[in-house]
Amino acid sequence: MAIYFDNAATTPIDERVIEVMLHVMREEFGNPSSTHSHGRKVRTYIEDARKKVAKIMGCTPGEIFFTSGGTEADNMAIRKSVDDLGVKHIISSPIEHHAVSHTIEELARKGLVQSHLVQLLPNGHIDLLDLELLLKTYPNALVSLMHANNEIGNLLDIDKVGELCQTYKAVFHCDTVQTIGHIQIDLSQTNIDFLACGAHKFNGPKGVGFIYINAKNKIHPYISGGAQERNMRGGTENVYGIVGLAKALELAIDHLPHESKQIQAVKDHMIQKLRTHIPDVQFNGDAEGSSLFTVLSVNFPPTPIAEMILFKLDIEGVSASGGSACSSGSNVGSHVLAALKVSPDRPSVRFSFGRQNTIEEVEQVVMKLVKMFNLEQSNA
Repeated sequence: MAIYFDNAATTPIDERVIEVMLHVMREEFGNPSSTHSHGRKVRTYIEDARKKVAKIMGCTPGEIFFTSGGTEADNMAIRKSVDDLGVKHIISSPIEHHAVSHTIEELARKGLVQSHLVQLLPNGHIDLLDLELLLKTYPNALVSLMHANNEIGNLLDIDKVGELCQTYKAVFHCDTVQTIGHIQIDLSQTNIDFLACGAHKFNGPKGVGFIYINAKNKIHPYISGGAQERNMRGGTENVYGIVGLAKALELAIDHLPHESKQIQAVKDHMIQKLRTHIPDVQFNGDAEGSSLFTVLSVNFPPTPIAEMILFKLDIEGVSASGGSACSSGSNVGSHVLAALKVSPDRPSVRFSFGRQNTIEEVEQVVMKLVKMFNLEQSNA
C-alpha cells in the first residue's frame, strides 16, 4: 500500500472541495465579466469566495486578489514593490523559495535593486538582530521572508518582523504558502504588506492561490489585458479553482485544532522512532522547536546508498522528497541545506505530513528505512 509523505509538495484534494467545484463546473458556465444573468451569477461565486477568504485572514475583501498560485503571488509582491513602491533595496534570506530568490536575483542583475541576505542562526532561524541591523542600514527596503521554510519547516516570528518593518518603514512581504491552512494568521493584528498563498498546500486545487495586498499599498496592474481582479490581474478568472480554494481554506481552519494535534503526533512519533532505530540520525533546522508540524527534514548518517534513498523508498511505495520538490529532476543540491552547512556526505530526506497520515504509516516507513540501512551494512 502506497504511503504519501510529501504533503509539503502538494496535498490530496478534499472530496468536499471537489463537490463544490463540480457543481460550478456543471451548472455555472457564464463568464464572470459578462453583465447578463449567467455572468452575474458566476461573479457571485467569486465574490463570495473572496469574502470567505478575507474573513478567515482578518482583512477586507478588497485586499484579496486571486492568482494562479503562490509563485505568481510572490512575483507580484516583489516586482510591484520595485515598480510602484520605490523599493531600491531588498532584504531576504539564503533559504527562501526560488519563487522569491530567483525573482530578487533577476531584479538585482538588471540593476533595479540591491539585494541583501540576512544571516542565519545555527538552527536555521533568521537572525533578527542582523535583520534589524540591515533595516537600520537600508530603511524603506522590501523585506521578503517566508513564514515556514518549505524544506526544513522552521517558523518565522512574523509579528516581530512586522514590528521591525514598521519601525524602519520597510515593506514586508511574507511567503505563507506552507502555513496558510495550517496556522491561523490574523492580518488585522500583524503588519504585513503582501502575503502569498497556494491552495494545493491545504487540500485544495492546484493552479490557484491569492495575494493579500494591504490597502495602504497602491500598485498598478500586474497583468494587463482586462479589468479582472479590480484591474489588477487581467484574464478570465479560474472560477472553479477559486471556489475550491475558499472551501478548502474554510475546512482547513474549521478542523485546525484537531488536525494540527493529529499531524504533530505523527511527526513526533517519526522523530522518536528514527532516533530509536537509526543511530546517528539528525534533523535539519529546528525540528523540535519553532517548526511547522507538517514538515520534518531528516539527516541520515553517511552511507554509500545516499543517492538511492529516495529511489529505494519509491520502490517500497513511499513518496517523500529530497529537500524541496521544486528542485526535483535537478542535479543541483538544496540551497537550503547548503546554507545550513549540512554535510554533503549525509543524505537528507524531507518527510511532510497531512491529515490523512497515521502513526501506523510512520511505523511502516521507519521499518523500511531500517531494513534499507541494514541491507547496506550487511552487503558492505
